[in-house]
Amino acid sequence: MNLPQSVFIKEIGPRINFQYGSRLSIDQKLQWINYLIDSGLNHIEVSTLMNFPDKLQFNKATELVLKLKREHHITYGVLVPNKRSLMRAFVVDADEINFFISTSESYNVKVKNCSITQSLKDIKEMTKVTKDYEKLTRAYITTVFGDHDEKVSHQKAIDLASQLLDDGVEEVSFVDTQGKATPHQVKLFLEDLLINIPKERCSMQFYNTFGNGISNIYTSLSYGIQRFESANGGFGGCFPSNEQNRMIETEDLISFLHRLEITTDVDEEKLLAATNYISNQLNEEPTSKLFSRLPTKKHLT
Repeated sequence: MNLPQSVFIKEIGPRINFQYGSRLSIDQKLQWINYLIDSGLNHIEVSTLMNFPDKLQFNKATELVLKLKREHHITYGVLVPNKRSLMRAFVVDADEINFFISTSESYNVKVKNCSITQSLKDIKEMTKVTKDYEKLTRAYITTVFGDHDEKVSHQKAIDLASQLLDDGVEEVSFVDTQGKATPHQVKLFLEDLLINIPKERCSMQFYNTFGNGISNIYTSLSYGIQRFESANGGFGGCFPSNEQNRMIETEDLISFLHRLEITTDVDEEKLLAATNYISNQLNEEPTSKLFSRLPTKKHLT
């Protein structure tokens, strides 16, 4: 089996404000992001520019982006649900704009308060504007492998991806939102997906709800996928059903890839320092297996 020689990891843990609200101050988030950058992660999704019920939280999300340390080799992304938020992303000069849409009509209405058809129309319009501002564009397709008890054909995700790419989105991430996917399902999905969509424009995002995250990543690697999202310590991420539905932990993923002799340009020891920092700030155990086995871990002190 020929696995990729290198893999690109996008860190999305700092988008933690979506789940944890004001538990972290702006300074704490900035320090966390600096730890992640120091480890070698250079593509970080830092905030969700949503219309929070608490206006202060929305203002903090934008203030965070304005205070980021800018370097030419670092890409800072934000999650944008609508046109109003898109304008705020331009104001704070985010490097990358991330849209999202679901394969499930009910889930899309729940999260975005509109139909899939309307979401596609909105993303097409926002992508055109984003290109005018010379920003990178990505789109997350959520519930690729189903939502709760609702079964969704993976062809729906493939069709959505084709439409999004045709409309100008540069990369599509396929999200196993509920953590339901098995390696066999991922295999069948990728076999159909890669017939018409180049693997270079695809990213995968897995959750560990049922313990299949790393196995699903290995299956994806075997099909040549080289782009993945993960969350430092298992914190943060995209629309979990509950706090137990944690995304693949960045440090576990990096360790796994290195043991496969796949290059990532990430320093494991420095990455674990980031894990230690954020777990202390939240006073919460990270879910990463690698961190739990460290004899000298200093979290929750």
